[in-house]
This record gives sequence, C-alpha cells and structure tokens, in this order.
Amino acid sequence: MSVFALIINASFVVQLVMLTLLAASVVSWVVIVQRGRLLNASRAQLLDFEERFWSGIDLNELYRECQQKPDPSGVENVFMAGLKEFSKMRQQNSTDPDALMAGVQRAMRIAITREAEALDTHLPFLATVGSTSPYIGLFGTVWGIMHSFQGLAMVKQATIATVAPGISEALIATAMGLFAAIPAVIFYNRYASHAERQVSGLHTFADEFASLLYRQSLKLQHNSKTDAVRKVAE
Repeated sequence: MSVFALIINASFVVQLVMLTLLAASVVSWVVIVQRGRLLNASRAQLLDFEERFWSGIDLNELYRECQQKPDPSGVENVFMAGLKEFSKMRQQNSTDPDALMAGVQRAMRIAITREAEALDTHLPFLATVGSTSPYIGLFGTVWGIMHSFQGLAMVKQATIATVAPGISEALIATAMGLFAAIPAVIFYNRYASHAERQVSGLHTFADEFASLLYRQSLKLQHNSKTDAVRKVAE
C-alpha cells in the first residue's frame, strides 16, 4: 500500500476532507510567507524612520519626503497624521498646548489603529485553520473507519488485512489535519506577538513625537504672550 493509493481509493467524503485540508494548508503557507515579509519590512521601516527622525532633520522636510512616497510605511503615516493635525490647529490660531496635544494624539491614535488592523490582516485565518483542521481531519477519520466497518459486515471472514486499508485511509485524514494545523498555530502565535510589538513601537514613537510637539506648543504659547505684552506696551 502507498499513501497515494490510499488517497485515491478512499471514499468520496474522506477525499473531500483531504482536499479541504490540503487547500487550507496551501492558503496558510501563502499567508505565512506574505505576513512574514510584511512584518519584517514594517519593523525595518520603523527602525529606519526613527533613526532619520532623531538625526536632527527638519520635520517639515521629513513630512514632504514621506508625502512624496507612493506607499508610506505605518510609522510614516503616524508621523504625518500628527504633524498635519498640529499644523492645522496652529492655522486655526489655537495656542493652548493641551488642546493642541489632544488633537495630535487623537490623529495619531487613529493612524496607529489603522496600522494595527493592517498588521493583523489574515491572522484570524491562521487561527481558524489551526483550531479547526484537527477536527476536520478527525471527521474524515471517523467517516473512513465507519465506511471500513460497513464493508467488513459484507464479508464472511474478517481479518486485519480486510480492515487495514480502510483504517489507513481514514488515519491519513487526521495526519493531514495536523499537517495543516501545526504550522498555522505556530506562525499565528509568532506573528501575533510580532504585530503586538510593532504596534507598541508605534505607540512609543507617537508618545515621543507628542512630547516634542508639546514643547514646541509651549514655546509658541510663550511667544504669543510675549507679542501680546509687547503690543500693549506699545
């Protein structure tokens, strides 16, 4: 007996279960490769941007560079959202630092939420495959064994050789279920942890950027008060 022969000779239901598990496994590996590349690229982009951000570059120049990119990274979207909201509120003659920071932090939180949703895309599929594949395979096994015993009832003399093929084809369904589930569970846990660390890094950058803008808003408030006093004195 060969594995291929057992699959070909299996009942239609067991073959359907195996085909379902094979499709789930193939799609899972596509998601695993795609998510792995995305998370690695996102982490590298965060580190590169933070290095450039703290290099002393003018924020307006950095904003223009990010704006010119066809596909800005997650941290660049957070940066642009915060600086855009800060500039917008300054144009509205808002010099209250608390009001400025409330608007900036709200804009950056929205950008971080969108980035978190992008990082978590397709991860629920891995979780679903990891949790359901063993049960789907077990269903195929139960069905195959039941089919084997039904065939056993039609023969006069029952031997191990009579039931072995049916049980073997049934157990292949369980093996395929585990083959699909184990990588999905491993990489789901790995990628969920990576995505969480990435979002935490975005929150850290947002807090640091907000502190920088808060100091700048205090300076603007002080300058506006100085100008007001100067005008009164004149």
